[in-house]
Amino acid sequence: MKKTFVGVRLKRLREERGLTQLALAQALGLSASYLNQLEKNQRPLTVPVLLKINEIFGVDVQLFSEGEEGRLVADLREVFTDPLTSEHVSLAELKEVASAMPALGRAVVALNRRLRHAVERADAMAGELGLGSGGMAMPAALMPYEQVRDFFYARHNYFAELDDAAERLAQARQLIPGDMAEGLARYMDMRHGVRIERAEDKAAQRRFLPGERVLRLSRRLDDGQRAFQIATQLAFLEQGALIERLAEEASAGVKETRALTRIGLANYFAGALLMPYRVFVAAAEQERYDIERLGARFGVGFETICHRLSSLQRPGATGVPFFFIRVDRAGNISKRQSATDFHFSRVGGTCPLWNVYEAFAQPGRILTQLAQMPDGRTYLWIARTVHHSAGGYGDPGKTFAIGLGCDIRHAGRLVYSKGLALDDPSAAIPIGAGCKVCERPSCPQRAFPLIGRLLTVDENRSVFTPYSEG
Repeated sequence: MKKTFVGVRLKRLREERGLTQLALAQALGLSASYLNQLEKNQRPLTVPVLLKINEIFGVDVQLFSEGEEGRLVADLREVFTDPLTSEHVSLAELKEVASAMPALGRAVVALNRRLRHAVERADAMAGELGLGSGGMAMPAALMPYEQVRDFFYARHNYFAELDDAAERLAQARQLIPGDMAEGLARYMDMRHGVRIERAEDKAAQRRFLPGERVLRLSRRLDDGQRAFQIATQLAFLEQGALIERLAEEASAGVKETRALTRIGLANYFAGALLMPYRVFVAAAEQERYDIERLGARFGVGFETICHRLSSLQRPGATGVPFFFIRVDRAGNISKRQSATDFHFSRVGGTCPLWNVYEAFAQPGRILTQLAQMPDGRTYLWIARTVHHSAGGYGDPGKTFAIGLGCDIRHAGRLVYSKGLALDDPSAAIPIGAGCKVCERPSCPQRAFPLIGRLLTVDENRSVFTPYSEG
């Protein structure tokens, strides 16, 4: 196991709690000299000490994880390959910042994102006005959906209070996973005086009429979808204060962001209610994370199961840490969640060699892929298309590809690893976060050169690999 040195983070935790070295050492059952050596990075953090910190202070172990550090390194690399940043910083320096000063690193990443969005908006506005690009503008806030996406990403798609509340409700009402629609309807009527009505509504799956105490659900919904919509409305009724507090934290005063966050959190609660944490984790392990079997067991669709699998981060009872992504045919990412350190590019799209795009060519079929990032980390990815339609002939529908991935060290726990050469490094497809930030020198699929890298252009030579560097 790699030695983990976390002196700065440990010292920051101590100072935030207002503790002296002696007081923290006594709380952890360590000598003051040993704690002093930990804070000075003269000794690595051990698993027993980490678990003791979690037990006493309730600190998420992700604070000290290699995965969190890896995610920050990837984000910082993107910052310092951005043409808006003129300074060259080595990978070794970035790793040092991520390891020793993570708060500083996150601040740099946040500032760069605000700068980039401001420049993009200034260029877009200049283009609309026919003024060309390159002008200066006041920094602009992120778009509401981007704020929401970043909020869920930063929280590793896990909200303990909502998860726990949903599990308690499922237990108290003795709701049966996979058959909750009628039980939830009775509970809504008894507890909140809300009557469930079925209606022919093509425009909305759920419509709540608070004055009439009626929740109208589309007749087109199946039992699992009906249960999910009732549970979503129940989240607003019973977890409104918690949802509002979290939404205010995410919104930074932006009304649209607050509204979108509230919906996202209510959906999170609904998924946690239909798939109670401990029951779902046990079933996932038993079924070896077979998504279709879990869908049949809990009465929900492929995408909903994937969402839930990406949220299993309860301390002491974690599932496989998955990454979740949803894309359309044009490559637009409408959803992305990462329980750990997989890096989704924010510059110039994602990698075309990723199997999430191949899924569109084989609709409805589950594809597997061993994929290796430029840093050598290898992942198992599962991808499949999902289709949503209003139901009638000729009605427009929408098709997405869902990708679910995990680090290869967890792959043996998944049924999808069957038949794959997990021990053969050459079996992995080399992919990257996106062409503009991918440093692979010889990728034939490259669409753009690496930002900040000088190119060798020779009109007398034609090569197979685009944007060759030499």
